[in-house]
Amino acid sequence: ILVVSLSSCIRSTIWSPYDVIMTYLSLSRVILQSWTMLNLFITIFADQSYYEANVLAVVKTVYMFLSYSSIWSGAWLSVFYCVKVASFTQSFFIWLKQRIASLVPWVLITSSLFSLATALPFAWEVRGMPDNVTAPLIVTNSSETGVTRKDSSTLLILLCNASFSLPFIFSILSSILMIRSLWTHTRQMKTNATGFRDPSLEAHRSAIKSVCFFLIIYIVYFICMLLVFCNIFSYSSIGKAVCTVVIAACPAGHSMVLIWSNPKFRELPSRILHHANRHIR
Repeated sequence: ILVVSLSSCIRSTIWSPYDVIMTYLSLSRVILQSWTMLNLFITIFADQSYYEANVLAVVKTVYMFLSYSSIWSGAWLSVFYCVKVASFTQSFFIWLKQRIASLVPWVLITSSLFSLATALPFAWEVRGMPDNVTAPLIVTNSSETGVTRKDSSTLLILLCNASFSLPFIFSILSSILMIRSLWTHTRQMKTNATGFRDPSLEAHRSAIKSVCFFLIIYIVYFICMLLVFCNIFSYSSIGKAVCTVVIAACPAGHSMVLIWSNPKFRELPSRILHHANRHIR
Protein backbone atom coordinates (compact mmCIF):
# COMPACT_ATOMS: atom_id res chain seq x y z
CA ILE A 1 0.00 0.00 0.00
CA LEU A 2 2.81 2.38 0.90
CA VAL A 3 4.71 1.71 -2.35
CA VAL A 4 1.63 2.12 -4.55
CA SER A 5 0.43 5.28 -2.77
CA LEU A 6 3.86 6.89 -2.82
CA SER A 7 4.26 6.05 -6.51
CA SER A 8 0.93 7.69 -7.27
CA CYS A 9 1.93 10.81 -5.35
CA ILE A 10 5.33 11.02 -7.04
CA ARG A 11 3.90 10.59 -10.55
CA SER A 12 1.16 13.15 -10.01
CA THR A 13 1.73 16.89 -9.73
CA ILE A 14 -1.42 17.24 -7.61
CA TRP A 15 -1.76 14.73 -4.79
CA SER A 16 -5.18 13.21 -4.43
CA PRO A 17 -6.61 13.17 -0.88
CA TYR A 18 -7.02 9.39 -1.08
CA ASP A 19 -3.32 8.86 -1.83
CA VAL A 20 -2.35 11.27 0.97
CA ILE A 21 -4.48 9.38 3.51
CA MET A 22 -3.24 5.99 2.32
CA THR A 23 0.39 7.14 2.44
CA TYR A 24 -0.04 8.48 5.97
CA LEU A 25 -1.94 5.35 7.06
CA SER A 26 0.51 2.84 5.59
CA LEU A 27 3.57 4.78 6.76
CA SER A 28 2.31 5.02 10.35
CA ARG A 29 1.51 1.31 10.40
CA VAL A 30 4.84 0.26 8.91
CA ILE A 31 6.68 2.31 11.53
CA LEU A 32 4.36 1.02 14.29
CA GLN A 33 4.91 -2.63 13.37
CA SER A 34 8.67 -2.07 13.04
CA TRP A 35 8.81 -0.31 16.40
CA THR A 36 6.80 -3.10 18.06
CA MET A 37 9.09 -5.79 16.66
CA LEU A 38 12.20 -3.83 17.68
CA ASN A 39 10.80 -3.33 21.17
CA LEU A 40 10.03 -7.05 21.48
CA PHE A 41 13.49 -7.99 20.22
CA ILE A 42 15.21 -5.64 22.68
CA THR A 43 12.99 -6.83 25.54
CA ILE A 44 14.06 -10.43 24.93
CA PHE A 45 17.78 -9.89 24.37
CA ALA A 46 18.62 -6.62 26.17
CA ASP A 47 20.06 -6.43 29.67
CA GLN A 48 18.50 -4.77 32.71
CA SER A 49 19.50 -1.26 31.58
CA TYR A 50 16.69 -1.39 29.02
CA TYR A 51 14.21 -0.87 31.86
CA GLU A 52 15.67 2.45 32.92
CA ALA A 53 13.06 5.19 33.13
CA ASN A 54 14.50 7.32 30.31
CA VAL A 55 14.53 4.42 27.85
CA LEU A 56 11.05 3.25 28.84
CA ALA A 57 9.72 6.80 28.50
CA VAL A 58 10.93 7.04 24.90
CA VAL A 59 9.72 3.55 23.99
CA LYS A 60 6.25 3.99 25.47
CA THR A 61 5.74 7.54 24.16
CA VAL A 62 6.74 6.62 20.61
CA TYR A 63 4.56 3.51 20.71
CA MET A 64 1.50 5.43 21.92
CA PHE A 65 2.07 8.21 19.35
CA LEU A 66 2.29 5.67 16.51
CA SER A 67 -0.77 3.80 17.81
CA TYR A 68 -2.84 6.97 18.00
CA SER A 69 -1.64 8.08 14.54
CA SER A 70 -2.55 4.72 13.03
CA ILE A 71 -6.01 4.76 14.59
CA TRP A 72 -6.68 8.34 13.52
CA SER A 73 -5.56 7.68 9.95
CA GLY A 74 -7.88 4.67 9.78
CA ALA A 75 -10.72 6.83 11.08
CA TRP A 76 -10.08 9.56 8.49
CA LEU A 77 -9.99 6.90 5.76
CA SER A 78 -13.46 5.74 6.86
CA VAL A 79 -14.70 9.34 6.88
CA PHE A 80 -13.22 9.90 3.41
CA TYR A 81 -14.90 6.75 2.05
CA CYS A 82 -18.20 7.80 3.59
CA VAL A 83 -18.06 11.31 2.12
CA LYS A 84 -17.09 10.05 -1.35
CA VAL A 85 -19.35 6.99 -1.56
CA ALA A 86 -22.45 7.79 0.47
CA SER A 87 -25.19 9.84 -1.15
CA PHE A 88 -26.91 12.04 1.42
CA THR A 89 -28.64 15.32 0.68
CA GLN A 90 -27.96 17.15 3.96
CA SER A 91 -26.29 20.54 3.50
CA PHE A 92 -23.37 19.73 5.80
CA PHE A 93 -22.65 16.51 3.92
CA ILE A 94 -22.71 18.32 0.57
CA TRP A 95 -20.40 21.01 1.98
CA LEU A 96 -18.03 18.32 3.26
CA LYS A 97 -18.05 16.51 -0.08
CA GLN A 98 -17.06 19.69 -1.89
CA ARG A 99 -14.20 20.56 0.48
CA ILE A 100 -12.86 17.14 1.48
CA ALA A 101 -9.77 17.47 -0.74
CA SER A 102 -8.59 20.65 0.97
CA LEU A 103 -9.52 19.41 4.46
CA VAL A 104 -7.54 16.15 4.34
CA PRO A 105 -4.03 17.61 4.97
CA TRP A 106 -5.32 19.73 7.84
CA VAL A 107 -7.15 16.91 9.60
CA LEU A 108 -4.06 14.70 9.30
CA ILE A 109 -1.83 17.40 10.78
CA THR A 110 -4.33 18.11 13.55
CA SER A 111 -4.70 14.43 14.44
CA SER A 112 -0.90 14.05 14.49
CA LEU A 113 -0.57 16.93 16.94
CA PHE A 114 -3.40 15.49 19.02
CA SER A 115 -1.68 12.06 19.01
CA LEU A 116 1.56 13.64 20.19
CA ALA A 117 -0.21 15.61 22.92
CA THR A 118 -1.99 12.51 24.25
CA ALA A 119 1.17 10.37 24.07
CA LEU A 120 3.44 12.71 26.04
CA PRO A 121 1.77 12.07 29.46
CA PHE A 122 2.89 8.43 29.20
CA ALA A 123 6.50 9.63 29.23
CA TRP A 124 5.92 11.62 32.43
CA GLU A 125 4.25 8.61 34.03
CA VAL A 126 7.19 6.32 33.22
CA ARG A 127 9.74 8.89 34.43
CA GLY A 128 7.83 9.07 37.70
CA MET A 129 8.42 5.40 38.43
CA PRO A 130 10.60 4.45 41.41
CA ASP A 131 14.34 4.17 40.90
CA ASN A 132 14.47 0.55 42.00
CA VAL A 133 12.11 -0.62 39.27
CA THR A 134 13.45 -3.67 37.47
CA ALA A 135 10.73 -4.27 34.93
CA PRO A 136 7.85 -2.37 33.37
CA LEU A 137 4.72 -1.81 35.43
CA ILE A 138 6.27 -3.05 38.70
CA VAL A 139 5.93 -0.78 41.73
CA THR A 140 7.50 -0.64 45.16
CA ASN A 141 5.90 -1.64 48.46
CA SER A 142 5.56 1.94 49.67
CA SER A 143 1.92 2.76 50.34
CA GLU A 144 2.41 6.42 49.39
CA THR A 145 4.06 5.47 46.11
CA GLY A 146 1.31 2.94 45.50
CA VAL A 147 -1.42 5.53 45.90
CA THR A 148 0.41 7.97 43.63
CA ARG A 149 0.98 5.31 40.99
CA LYS A 150 -2.66 4.22 41.19
CA ASP A 151 -3.94 7.77 40.72
CA SER A 152 -1.50 8.32 37.83
CA SER A 153 -2.49 5.04 36.19
CA THR A 154 -6.19 5.90 36.53
CA LEU A 155 -5.67 9.25 34.81
CA LEU A 156 -3.68 7.60 32.04
CA ILE A 157 -6.37 4.96 31.53
CA LEU A 158 -9.01 7.68 31.20
CA LEU A 159 -6.78 9.65 28.81
CA CYS A 160 -6.04 6.56 26.73
CA ASN A 161 -9.70 5.53 26.54
CA ALA A 162 -10.75 9.04 25.53
CA SER A 163 -8.00 9.22 22.91
CA PHE A 164 -9.01 5.89 21.40
CA SER A 165 -12.75 6.49 21.69
CA LEU A 166 -12.90 9.62 19.52
CA PRO A 167 -11.42 8.10 16.31
CA PHE A 168 -13.32 4.89 17.07
CA ILE A 169 -16.62 6.81 17.11
CA PHE A 170 -15.70 8.50 13.81
CA SER A 171 -14.90 5.12 12.26
CA ILE A 172 -18.08 3.44 13.47
CA LEU A 173 -20.39 6.29 12.45
CA SER A 174 -18.76 6.59 9.01
CA SER A 175 -18.95 2.85 8.41
CA ILE A 176 -22.61 2.65 9.48
CA LEU A 177 -23.57 5.60 7.28
CA MET A 178 -21.68 4.11 4.36
CA ILE A 179 -23.30 0.68 4.79
CA ARG A 180 -26.72 2.30 4.99
CA SER A 181 -26.15 4.34 1.83
CA LEU A 182 -24.69 1.40 -0.11
CA TRP A 183 -27.47 -0.93 1.04
CA THR A 184 -30.18 1.54 -0.03
CA HIS A 185 -28.51 2.05 -3.39
CA THR A 186 -28.10 -1.71 -3.85
CA ARG A 187 -31.80 -2.33 -3.21
CA GLN A 188 -32.69 0.33 -5.77
CA MET A 189 -30.36 -1.29 -8.30
CA LYS A 190 -31.91 -4.71 -7.65
CA THR A 191 -35.34 -3.28 -8.39
CA ASN A 192 -34.18 -1.83 -11.72
CA ALA A 193 -31.81 -4.66 -12.64
CA THR A 194 -32.34 -6.99 -15.58
CA GLY A 195 -31.82 -10.72 -15.54
CA PHE A 196 -28.13 -10.42 -16.40
CA ARG A 197 -25.39 -10.00 -13.83
CA ASP A 198 -24.86 -6.30 -13.19
CA PRO A 199 -21.19 -5.33 -12.55
CA SER A 200 -22.25 -2.22 -10.65
CA LEU A 201 -24.41 -4.30 -8.33
CA GLU A 202 -21.53 -6.69 -7.68
CA ALA A 203 -19.24 -3.75 -6.96
CA HIS A 204 -21.71 -2.42 -4.39
CA ARG A 205 -21.95 -5.82 -2.73
CA SER A 206 -18.17 -6.07 -2.58
CA ALA A 207 -17.99 -2.59 -1.06
CA ILE A 208 -20.55 -3.54 1.61
CA LYS A 209 -18.52 -6.65 2.50
CA SER A 210 -15.33 -4.60 2.79
CA VAL A 211 -16.96 -2.01 5.04
CA CYS A 212 -18.43 -4.77 7.23
CA PHE A 213 -14.96 -6.28 7.58
CA PHE A 214 -13.60 -2.84 8.52
CA LEU A 215 -16.35 -2.45 11.11
CA ILE A 216 -15.63 -5.84 12.70
CA ILE A 217 -11.89 -5.11 12.83
CA TYR A 218 -12.50 -1.71 14.46
CA ILE A 219 -14.77 -3.18 17.13
CA VAL A 220 -12.43 -6.09 17.96
CA TYR A 221 -9.41 -3.77 18.06
CA PHE A 222 -11.14 -1.27 20.34
CA ILE A 223 -12.37 -3.96 22.75
CA CYS A 224 -8.89 -5.49 23.05
CA MET A 225 -7.38 -2.03 23.58
CA LEU A 226 -9.83 -1.35 26.41
CA LEU A 227 -9.13 -4.70 28.05
CA VAL A 228 -5.36 -4.16 27.92
CA PHE A 229 -5.20 -0.52 29.01
CA CYS A 230 -7.81 -0.94 31.75
CA ASN A 231 -5.61 -3.70 33.25
CA ILE A 232 -8.41 -6.25 33.23
CA PHE A 233 -5.89 -9.09 32.98
CA SER A 234 -2.79 -9.74 35.06
CA TYR A 235 0.61 -8.97 33.56
CA SER A 236 1.43 -12.53 32.36
CA SER A 237 -2.08 -13.91 31.79
CA ILE A 238 -3.20 -15.71 28.65
CA GLY A 239 -6.01 -13.18 28.13
CA LYS A 240 -3.59 -10.28 27.96
CA ALA A 241 -1.33 -12.21 25.59
CA VAL A 242 -4.29 -12.95 23.29
CA CYS A 243 -5.40 -9.30 23.33
CA THR A 244 -1.85 -8.16 22.58
CA VAL A 245 -1.65 -10.50 19.59
CA VAL A 246 -5.04 -9.30 18.32
CA ILE A 247 -3.99 -5.65 18.71
CA ALA A 248 -0.88 -6.32 16.65
CA ALA A 249 -2.80 -8.33 14.02
CA CYS A 250 -5.76 -5.98 13.46
CA PRO A 251 -3.81 -3.28 11.55
CA ALA A 252 -2.36 -6.00 9.31
CA GLY A 253 -5.84 -7.44 8.79
CA HIS A 254 -7.20 -4.00 7.93
CA SER A 255 -4.40 -3.54 5.40
CA MET A 256 -5.15 -6.93 3.85
CA VAL A 257 -8.81 -5.96 3.39
CA LEU A 258 -7.69 -2.69 1.77
CA ILE A 259 -5.47 -4.61 -0.66
CA TRP A 260 -8.20 -7.14 -1.41
CA SER A 261 -10.85 -4.45 -2.05
CA ASN A 262 -8.72 -2.19 -4.27
CA PRO A 263 -7.56 -3.41 -7.71
CA LYS A 264 -4.72 -0.86 -7.70
CA PHE A 265 -3.23 -2.43 -4.58
CA ARG A 266 -3.77 -5.98 -5.85
CA GLU A 267 -1.86 -5.26 -9.04
CA LEU A 268 1.59 -4.88 -7.43
CA PRO A 269 1.59 -8.22 -5.52
CA SER A 270 0.33 -9.94 -8.67
CA ARG A 271 3.20 -8.51 -10.71
CA ILE A 272 5.72 -9.49 -8.03
CA LEU A 273 4.41 -13.06 -7.97
CA HIS A 274 4.43 -13.18 -11.77
CA HIS A 275 8.09 -12.07 -11.98
CA ALA A 276 9.05 -14.45 -9.16
CA ASN A 277 7.43 -17.39 -10.97
CA ARG A 278 9.23 -16.47 -14.19
CA HIS A 279 12.61 -16.42 -12.43
CA ILE A 280 11.90 -19.74 -10.69
CA ARG A 281 11.07 -21.39 -13.98
